[in-house]
Amino acid sequence: MRETPTAESMPPPAPGAEEYLALDFANSAIALPGGHFIDLLGTPGATNRWLTERGLAPADAGVQEMCAAQLRSLREHLRSLFAARVTGLPALPSALSAVNDALSKAPTAALLYWDEKKGPYRAAPCPTNEILDRALAALAANAADLLTGPDADRLTGCGSAPCNRYLLRHGRRHWCSTRCGDRARAARAYARRTRPEA
Repeated sequence: MRETPTAESMPPPAPGAEEYLALDFANSAIALPGGHFIDLLGTPGATNRWLTERGLAPADAGVQEMCAAQLRSLREHLRSLFAARVTGLPALPSALSAVNDALSKAPTAALLYWDEKKGPYRAAPCPTNEILDRALAALAANAADLLTGPDADRLTGCGSAPCNRYLLRHGRRHWCSTRCGDRARAARAYARRTRPEA
C-alpha cells in the first residue's frame, strides 16, 4: 500500500547517503512494515521536490510524468547493480546499459562564456530540456563512483525485513536506521521466546 511520507514514517538517511547521492537515490523507494511503501519519486511533483532538495533541478523545473518515470527506471537499475555488488552476483547487462546510457547523456565540459562586466567564465549549459539528462548523468556517475571506489566493499542491504534500503556498513552495523535495528533485535528476541524447547 502506497503511503504519503510523513516525518514519522520517513526513516533518517541511511549511513552513506550523505556521502553518495546515488545511495540516497536508490533508497527513495522505501518498504515499511505492514506492507506500506513510500516512493519519494512517486509523482512528478514529488520527483521535482526530491531533485530540487538535492540541487539537481530548479524548483520550477516542471518535472512531468515521463521524466519521473525515467528517474524511477534508473533507480531500479541502480538498485539491481547494488544488489549484484552486495550478493557477489553478475550485474544484469540491462542495468549496466542503463547506467552507461545515463552517463553519456550530459556533456561533461563546461563551456566558455563572456560576461560584459565580469569577463570570461565557464558554465555548463542547462536548458530546461537538459535538466533531466544532467540529473540522470550525475546520479549514474555517483553510483559508478560508489561501485568502483574504496567504499564499494562497505555497501550492504539493511538487515531488517521488510526494509529494502542500502547503506554503507560501519563496523558491524547492518541496519539503515535505529528503527530497523530495534525491529531486527525485537524479532530475534521474539523468535528465541517462542522457539519450542528441545
